[in-house]
Amino acid sequence: MPVFSTRATHMRYIKKMDIFILKQFSLLFAGTFFICLFIFMMQFLWRYVEDLIGKGLTFDVLAKFFFYASMTLVPISIPLALLLAALISFGNMGERLELLAMKAAGIPLIRILRPVFIFSVAVAFGSFYFQNVVAPESSKQLAALLYSMRQKSPELEIPEGIFYNEIPGYNLFVERKDMKSGMLYSLMIYTQGTNFDDTQVVLADSGRIQATEDQMHLKLTLYDGQRFRNMQNTGSALDKSSVPYLRETFKKEVDLIPFDNNFSVMDANLFNDNAQTKGLKMLSRGIDSIRHYLDSVGHVQYEQYGYSFLKATRLRGRADSADIVRRVTETPLDFDSVYTVMNDNDHSNVMRSALNNVRNGQAQIELMRDYSYQCNRSWRIHKLERHKKYALSLACLMFFFIGAPLGAIIRKGGLGVPIVISVVFFIFYYMVNISGEKLSKSGDWDVTFGMWLSSMVLAPIGAWLTWKSNQDSAVFNVEAYQRFFRKLFGLRQKRAIVRKEVIMNEVDSEKLIPQLQQFNLDCAAYSAARNLWRMPNYFRIFFRYEKDTTVIALSDQLEALVEDLSNSRDNRVIAALNEIPILVPDAHTRPFSNPRLNNLIGILFPVGIILWIRIWRYRLRLWRDMEQLQKQCTYIIERLKTEQL
Repeated sequence: MPVFSTRATHMRYIKKMDIFILKQFSLLFAGTFFICLFIFMMQFLWRYVEDLIGKGLTFDVLAKFFFYASMTLVPISIPLALLLAALISFGNMGERLELLAMKAAGIPLIRILRPVFIFSVAVAFGSFYFQNVVAPESSKQLAALLYSMRQKSPELEIPEGIFYNEIPGYNLFVERKDMKSGMLYSLMIYTQGTNFDDTQVVLADSGRIQATEDQMHLKLTLYDGQRFRNMQNTGSALDKSSVPYLRETFKKEVDLIPFDNNFSVMDANLFNDNAQTKGLKMLSRGIDSIRHYLDSVGHVQYEQYGYSFLKATRLRGRADSADIVRRVTETPLDFDSVYTVMNDNDHSNVMRSALNNVRNGQAQIELMRDYSYQCNRSWRIHKLERHKKYALSLACLMFFFIGAPLGAIIRKGGLGVPIVISVVFFIFYYMVNISGEKLSKSGDWDVTFGMWLSSMVLAPIGAWLTWKSNQDSAVFNVEAYQRFFRKLFGLRQKRAIVRKEVIMNEVDSEKLIPQLQQFNLDCAAYSAARNLWRMPNYFRIFFRYEKDTTVIALSDQLEALVEDLSNSRDNRVIAALNEIPILVPDAHTRPFSNPRLNNLIGILFPVGIILWIRIWRYRLRLWRDMEQLQKQCTYIIERLKTEQL
């Protein structure tokens, strides 16, 4: 019984809801991971396509290349896959109202996110382990493979009609070739040795090029041709009878051309010093070793180029700088008097010696400067790689806290909106990360700040989105933004009333006709009393706000009439209702609802003038709306009277 009770207690923490969410998320994560890995592989392939094409690489070599490349791209693919999977999965649940059902059952969003968060933490630890163990070895093998690919001779693929120079020391022109037999026709071959006098030109009717069995030479067989070779002219320059070249005719000739067509992978251990091929322990050792070496080099440079008189003074126990200055000033050396007693030859020797010493010292200092820069750059790269392993692992959690709340807010599943949003976020993260990485490598930024800059930018965004989604905020509600911009720019919202198929309450014409007639009279009286076509009073708008209760009452009365008339069966009445404008009661009275803000804008005269003109525009629009209302109401009254008859 105790065992069963303990097991039952543990099973309480794994709910069916958790299994349901994890099942959806894990399947999407697996799919998006391979999609992201494929995209990064295509981008990686374009960088090294020149090293692969035309080399005659076998399938096993290409398979190794793609395998090692994919292993190095796994850490950067995981965060994007998590972001995309979280957006799609929670967007799907929001679109199918599954999130709404969970929240209606009293389950907060944080509890809904918990199983996926635990899954993301496990993925983050797996990414860290992968970067520390698998990725360094893959990077080392990939570097050796890429170097070997670059060193391999290109595959022999001789084109027609152009000179082919991929064979070292040879320039080959073929007019036509037979793809089935491999025969080449109308050949022209230029070969050049160590100097111009060793140049040869071969013309042949046909020929064939084949690789030897050991793949170390090319067997060139030529038929029916001539060879022209330059001859070194050993006679005098005035001897015009010497032969300038040698001409040789042949029926068949076979030449062996050195051409290594084998592919051998170099030793991968030669890349052990690269920071990308090291784990955390090796990176820490490398950082300490480089730092210690830089300190040693700096100490040697100080000893070599330090002030000799300062060193001598310290040996005598006089390390005070004031004593050094006093000692130098008490025994001045007049260089001008020494220079004037020398002759011209000594002057030249002294100047030449001084110039050589300065140039040698400058060259040596520049050499040490470049060497120190490379050592410091290697030290920064080692530190950057160490921070990168932690930063990419933490990026998995940050992208989860961006994708999951964002999917719950926008409530759009599928591959449309989530892909656009995830690509935008990832491009932003990638740009910030690459910028920080480059500036850290160059020494312009601190390595820690440059590598963690992207995390510092994304972490507040993820926290804000999580908080907003937990509060059921409409931060990404399109309709809210439409209303805001419609109000900002004064855009109209048109009515969209359609005829109802089923009408519960019929239109009471006897009741509505008097109401419409009275509404018409009220609109006419308001327009005549307010003089809306006139310019508004600047002081009254910004400093003496009065609520226009008449327009508010007319707007409420209008909406009530429209609601009753929307039950009409007459299509012309429905069309007239759609022509009735929607009144904005306070648009013509003040720019803002806050009185203090209105006072401030009124004091800022240039801004106040712009808003004053805007208020005048709203007054003119309201004036036209009143005329439109009277026109449409009159038409509706006539239609209602026609129905009564």
